Amino acid sequence: MTVLIWTAAYLIGSLPFGYIISRVFLKSDIRSQGSGNIGATNVLRVVGWKAALPVFALDLLKGFAAVILAKLLSGQPEVYLVAGLMSMVGHSFPIFLRFKGGKAAATGIGVLIALSWQITLILAAVAAIIIGFTRYVSLASIIGSCLVPVLFWLFGFDFYYIAFGLVTALLVCIRHKQNIERLIKGTESKLGSKS
Repeated sequence: MTVLIWTAAYLIGSLPFGYIISRVFLKSDIRSQGSGNIGATNVLRVVGWKAALPVFALDLLKGFAAVILAKLLSGQPEVYLVAGLMSMVGHSFPIFLRFKGGKAAATGIGVLIALSWQITLILAAVAAIIIGFTRYVSLASIIGSCLVPVLFWLFGFDFYYIAFGLVTALLVCIRHKQNIERLIKGTESKLGSKS
């Protein structure tokens, strides 16, 4: 049962909503435009907010649904936490797009909402401040992901949650490797800039 839950979570995460919705709007492959990413930020730059909002919402919903489904079927933290991770892995390496996907930030937010709405609100506030001052969505994603295990620890969550936070932070940072390089060089695209 556990393996089936994790497999289902991966497949849910693999649903490439950015690719599908941009196909509807653009009649072309989002992976060949902008940063080449299927996530909401690239969709926003290339297509606009009318496409980016549903992409963000649906990518978020993938993570939320994976955790809630696992909670309903198992209820064991080690099962539903890994299910959340698997949905993020699915988004990053989707089987439906030959394992070339997004950066797991929006899906990770959905996972976090299902785990702790309090921590989600704190991170949303932090992200809003970072984006407001710098207009770097990638920087907010990186810092936010790194704060997850710290906040789990501060809020008294057990080892499973902290370990989950560390692994997902590593995943998000690895997926943002090129963004980190551009941030260091000062060439990273800001929110509102067009591709």
